[in-house]
Amino acid sequence: MPEMAFDFVNLGRASLIVAPFFAIYAIVMGPLGDRSGRHDWIASARNALYVVTALVMVATIALFYAFITKDYSVFYVYQNTRESQSLLYTWTAFWGGNAGSLLFWAAGLVIVSSIAVTTNWRTQYPLMPYVISVLMIIALFFLCLLVFVADPFERLDFVPPDGRGLNPLLRDPGMAIHPPLLLGGYMSMSIPYAFAMAALISGRLDAGWIRATRRWTLTAWGVLSMGLIFGSWWAYRVLGWGGYWGWDPVENVALVPWLAASAYVHSVIVTEKRDMLKVWTMVLVILSFSLSIFGTFIVRSGVVTSVHSFAQSSIGPWFFSFLGLILIVSFAILMARLPQLESRRKLDSLVSRESGFLFNNLIFMGIIFATIFGVLFPMISELVRGVQITVGPPYYNRVNGPLMLLLMALMGIGPLLPWRQATKKQLLRRFRWPMIALVTTAAVLSVTLRSFWPVLSFAICNFTLTTLLQEYAQGITARRKVTGEAWPLATVRLIGRSRRRYGGYLVHISIIFVAFGVIGSQFFNIEQGVTLSSGETATVGRYDLTYAGLTEGQTSQGAEVKSTLNVARNGRDWVDLHPGKIYMEGFEEQPVSNIAIRYGLVEDLYIVLTGWQEDSATFYVFVNPLVSWIWIGGLVLVIGGLISWWPEPKPQPVRSSRSLPSGLQPQGAGSGDD
Repeated sequence: MPEMAFDFVNLGRASLIVAPFFAIYAIVMGPLGDRSGRHDWIASARNALYVVTALVMVATIALFYAFITKDYSVFYVYQNTRESQSLLYTWTAFWGGNAGSLLFWAAGLVIVSSIAVTTNWRTQYPLMPYVISVLMIIALFFLCLLVFVADPFERLDFVPPDGRGLNPLLRDPGMAIHPPLLLGGYMSMSIPYAFAMAALISGRLDAGWIRATRRWTLTAWGVLSMGLIFGSWWAYRVLGWGGYWGWDPVENVALVPWLAASAYVHSVIVTEKRDMLKVWTMVLVILSFSLSIFGTFIVRSGVVTSVHSFAQSSIGPWFFSFLGLILIVSFAILMARLPQLESRRKLDSLVSRESGFLFNNLIFMGIIFATIFGVLFPMISELVRGVQITVGPPYYNRVNGPLMLLLMALMGIGPLLPWRQATKKQLLRRFRWPMIALVTTAAVLSVTLRSFWPVLSFAICNFTLTTLLQEYAQGITARRKVTGEAWPLATVRLIGRSRRRYGGYLVHISIIFVAFGVIGSQFFNIEQGVTLSSGETATVGRYDLTYAGLTEGQTSQGAEVKSTLNVARNGRDWVDLHPGKIYMEGFEEQPVSNIAIRYGLVEDLYIVLTGWQEDSATFYVFVNPLVSWIWIGGLVLVIGGLISWWPEPKPQPVRSSRSLPSGLQPQGAGSGDD
């Protein structure tokens, strides 16, 4: 092993050992400087944060260097890579275990902390001492884990000739994207949480902290959304059970912070627009961050059994204690500030946009509670009865399914409701076309499907989609009347002048696309196991599968067994598919399925090779309707999220010789919060 590599690894460990001292300095000096009026102390706390960032980055680079140089004297490197592993999966190996994922968490946290403090230093200076202190408390927790519990630079007493390698299920492009996105969403939620806590501690409870963190909140929500989509895509392509979401405990704990963040994003709109739901907003930002820590705790502690729990260790008590500390301290400070958070305005009517947002929050909280209960129930049952009772998909489908459907309906109702109070005339005019879409869809599908839940689900989705398209159509039509612009130009400029509003609508449309995929695959999928001899044909749905034989070979990842199926669709030759198995080097006892998937807008054909003999093979075949709309929805979500995130243009009057129609605000003022 080169002497340089040895020194670089030691430098990484030394950086982690020193960093906590600077974090403690920043934690103390920021608030102390504010209390004593010493601005130089506050500045020194900021500088200490920068030093922590630099030290953690040195440690991160050192571990990457150890991976790239295949320094197997480092136990973490030995565990997660080997000589035959490609550069992509060497990169993936960084967060393949506890130590690396915690270092990645810490590195991302200090980077976003430095950016947030720097960009808000002047505009939010009164909050900065406490923002720095809160962020460094979080960083200190992860640094202590890295120093005392999960040392990424732990050395072996000898240098093995090769490493063990990354878990075969993690050797997929999806795992090069999914975990860092989830962790990125978790760590980004630290910023709005830190600003909220700073506002509570300092008593500066105006909307300044919300404006300062709006893009951070959207960033955290968007990154977490992409993490969930890529995680579903990975599960669909790799695990071989034909689905993308199994209500697995680790999936669930990634979902709940997203749900809390979604509720928070909506609650903030009412707080900014109407100076209401302040307590809700504070509760939701605390929950969003706390559930991020809870998710990391469940995944990395090994307290639940999951196909996603690849890294298990004794860090559970640390995370559990930190989570308890966050909840107790945060809600204690919130309770102390409750009188100052009392809303100046009350709900004028239950039929108003404010009440729509309130019901939205209540439904989100119901889904969060039901999901967390399902995750924790096996542990509760084991503690009480000594038997671990697993909660499966039927529970979540029966409890969360109707709640999510209700949430989907509110997505369509909310934009139709005016602020403060609605008149009957307004309601009749705004609800006319969405209700026609709802009734028509239900009537048509009732004849063809003859099943209550899918009919109701598709009808509600169509109702909400019609509402959103109506909002676009009304805005574009009004703009064209004023400017005379062509439809495409009017659409682009309308969205550009009110990005928060129409970007948000596009995000809602993306959720409908995802819902189409979920409904189709949930109610109309076909599953069938078939065993075929050479030349034999089996029919699954509208597909005829003819087994053409089996071949064995060698790939860059290991030995491969590959079958050939000639597929005909609707009686016509269509495509050849090759489901198989790969026996990766070092993990021959854990063969990985090479799943054959033929994607389509209407349905996917999904085939897994489950077994074989000399002259026959066994396959499990899935026909999954509309699943591709989940991935299309993910793409639309990214586009809508970026539009909402992008800064609004400065207001400019629309030049026109014609008078403005009533209610039209061409510069986007006021409408962006809808």
